[in-house]
Amino acid sequence: MVVKLEVCDYNLDNHFLLIIIFQNNLAMDEPEIRLDKLIEKLRQRRLRLTPQRMAILRFLAASEAHPSAEQVYEHVKAIFPMISLATVYKTIALLKQEGEVLELGFANGSSRYDGMKPYPHPHLICLKCQRIIDPDMGMFSALPIELSQKYGFKIVSHRLDFFGLCPECQSVASQEGGGVQADRIPE
Repeated sequence: MVVKLEVCDYNLDNHFLLIIIFQNNLAMDEPEIRLDKLIEKLRQRRLRLTPQRMAILRFLAASEAHPSAEQVYEHVKAIFPMISLATVYKTIALLKQEGEVLELGFANGSSRYDGMKPYPHPHLICLKCQRIIDPDMGMFSALPIELSQKYGFKIVSHRLDFFGLCPECQSVASQEGGGVQADRIPE
């Protein structure tokens, strides 16, 4: 079942209601649905849908890996060798401005992008391989509303990241007899 919600008056309650509806009713992990939404946003702004831009949109809509701009560039460059990194950055910036991509920025200046779930949600980040996983959001969806109500704090956005080792890296670490080093947490 797909539910379309038009939010006219943007406020905290509507924002998280929209997230809950996405989570419960719209299969955001279906790349074609996300791609259609991204295309529609660009058409509404009367922006050109070049083959290169379409490849960027398709990759971001389908990627669960939270790629960097450089990873998007490398993927699209394999299809369109003449594409520039600037085109990728401009397209990502446009999508970010439209609220259709979530940027995960780190203090060291690196960023990763989530085109599948362009709203604030928690992440599990592996300290060894840098893999980013989107956990089930059910337990977190009401937290911002509860915090806002309890403390009278107007929350406009949030970010919740958990750092550790993914199952694959845990396996490798146990075979090597190693563990997580505290200095490995991304800045």
